[in-house]
Amino acid sequence: DAEIEVTLSDGRTFKAKILGRDRELDLALIKVDARHLAFAKLGDSDAAKVGEWVVAIGNPLGLTHTVTQGIISAKGRTARQLGNGSGVEAFLQTDAAINRGNSGGPLLNLKGEVIGINTAIRPDGQNIGFAVPVNMVKRIIPDLKSGKPVSRGYLGVGTRPMDAEFSASLGIKEGAVVSNVDRGTPADKAGIRRLDVITGVDGQKIRSGDELVAAIAGRRAGETVTVTLPK
Repeated sequence: DAEIEVTLSDGRTFKAKILGRDRELDLALIKVDARHLAFAKLGDSDAAKVGEWVVAIGNPLGLTHTVTQGIISAKGRTARQLGNGSGVEAFLQTDAAINRGNSGGPLLNLKGEVIGINTAIRPDGQNIGFAVPVNMVKRIIPDLKSGKPVSRGYLGVGTRPMDAEFSASLGIKEGAVVSNVDRGTPADKAGIRRLDVITGVDGQKIRSGDELVAAIAGRRAGETVTVTLPK
């Protein structure tokens, strides 16, 4: 494993140990042997609202403790919308300037609470940055602390957009249209079939395939969820 050295704002340095990592989110939990360190409180990213002011802190281009401000532009962006990956998670989008070196830095609300961890930008745009919601991080911290592989839910369906023709024929305005069901998966065993429309997970409204992926990926493998399919 790579050796990690942590430098504090007062100049002190510590060797850090990696307790666990989540390759899907490009996150790691590290530990230093120190006491009475200042820390940032973790907030509630689910409660964050589009249009809310946020602050990003990081070390872009080697400029330590750079602070930029912006708003939350959107919630629930997938890795596919970031321009890479397969879309297994839901990210916060912000126009707070994020550059190389910001990754791993906090995205804070105006209470000083961490609501996200800055992770990526769209290189083909301007001020289109993304952060991992802190609630997603809080869910996997026990796995990272234990060193076990991160547990992430899986349903086993593919989805397609709800277009006007589908909406008219099915009589449903929004939801995740099931395009395929993999055999032997939880969805198959539960009786979900092609062209079913999933409109909810545990009472949470599902308006698209991206929202379905985010809802299921936010659960641990082995959890039981209630999936809503209109009759």
